[in-house]
Amino acid sequence: RYAASAAASRGRLHVEPACATRSEFQRDRDRILHATAFRRLTYKTQVFLFHEGDHYRSRLTHSLEVAQIARAVARQLCLDEDLAEALALAHDLGHPPFGHSGERALDEANRTLGGFDHNAQSLRIVMGLERKYSAFDGLNLSFETLEGLAKHNGPILAAATDNPLARVIGRMREWQDFDLATWPTAEAQVAAMADDIAYATHDIDDGLRAGLISFDELERAPLVGQFTGGIGTSLDAGRQHYELTRRMITALIRDLVWESRKRLSGLAPTSADDIRQAGLAVIAFSPRTGQELARLQQFLFARVYRHPRVVHVMEGAESIVRDLYARFLRDTDALPPAWRTGIAGLAGRKQARVIVDFVAGMTDRYAIVEHRRLFDATPELR
Repeated sequence: RYAASAAASRGRLHVEPACATRSEFQRDRDRILHATAFRRLTYKTQVFLFHEGDHYRSRLTHSLEVAQIARAVARQLCLDEDLAEALALAHDLGHPPFGHSGERALDEANRTLGGFDHNAQSLRIVMGLERKYSAFDGLNLSFETLEGLAKHNGPILAAATDNPLARVIGRMREWQDFDLATWPTAEAQVAAMADDIAYATHDIDDGLRAGLISFDELERAPLVGQFTGGIGTSLDAGRQHYELTRRMITALIRDLVWESRKRLSGLAPTSADDIRQAGLAVIAFSPRTGQELARLQQFLFARVYRHPRVVHVMEGAESIVRDLYARFLRDTDALPPAWRTGIAGLAGRKQARVIVDFVAGMTDRYAIVEHRRLFDATPELR
């Protein structure tokens, strides 16, 4: 009874006839999968750039892995798997080229106009920037999917003037009451926790593959060390790494399901609104695992994300994004023809917003190609 109900969905901004073969949340999932922005995730950075190796995660493969974990958890908790999957697939649609490095560059370059936030950009994409349907812009997703994307990290408590997410939600409020102070559905919380599981475990795998961390080092790392025992040194490196991450994913899912069942039992919710009004996260890790996972994230930040090799590449990537934004802002004739047409007649904040949308939508490789077209020298991202 506490699961989100597709049959009782609050609907869509633009009313559409029901589908004879799919629920409302299944339609949302399918629209996300067929979106242009979803395909572009193929060439958007997770940690390592696309040309550094074919086996590193991209934003697309990361999103697929998050979706698999979200489905598994939702099934165990008797939630709507389709809504959890849709949110998992869509959660990174707004990432610009080069991942968080591109996000930092756009945020700094656009600070006077409110900055840049990839969660807010995900909403902009599904609400308007995807343009393929004859009757409306965007994907016209259901209320529950939009709410889950908006509250991916929980309630939005900052003032609307200070928070990019809250500003984007202003348009949605014309249609529905998106209470920024409440939690989203349990399905949205599952997708957020699945994201934590996926990136923590798979960034370990990628870090090992890249030689930034060693297996011996992980024996002493937070959370990870308890899973390294008994993994035979006679195994080749690939099998070692997979056995480690497999154990971690299994244990983290088990802990998440156990703690969430405990919280659900204590709350005894009888509707999805009871989850929204709970005042705390209902889907969560046990306190000890949550603390260990936070320590692991600090370890990965120091040993992988801020590794000198990664920092060197990402500093060059940030400069590419900054250069492109600045060039298009002062010279709109440098934009591709379709975007020049779209920006005609705009000025100030509106013009800058279109340029942000254009740069944010680029893949890593397209950003590199555009920079080479427009500048005499482009950083070598290696």
